[in-house]
Amino acid sequence: MEARAYLNYARIAPRKVQIVLDLIRNKPVDVAMATLKLTPKAACEPLEKLLKSAMANAENNHNMDKNNLYVAECFVCPGPILKRIRPRAQGRAFKVLKRTSHITIVLKEKE
Repeated sequence: MEARAYLNYARIAPRKVQIVLDLIRNKPVDVAMATLKLTPKAACEPLEKLLKSAMANAENNHNMDKNNLYVAECFVCPGPILKRIRPRAQGRAFKVLKRTSHITIVLKEKE
């Protein structure tokens, strides 16, 4: 049995999210939650909410014991890119790419 939680269209670049996801992969949820609370990265705040959501899904929808849960899978896929223009010197324009992410966390129960 597994519990999933998704965060789509998060306004943070996938490269930044991937760094934090590598820290919590295959960890128990209490260790993963502590890691997210103490890591000074911008991606930690939305990932913390997503992990809490996955824990609630496991407990309420699948009747899993939250003390035996661990992060079985976590990955990020790039979402659509918002393209913006930044004015530069001498009438030029630079393109600014505002990247988005689709994040997935899967929790499983230890046997």
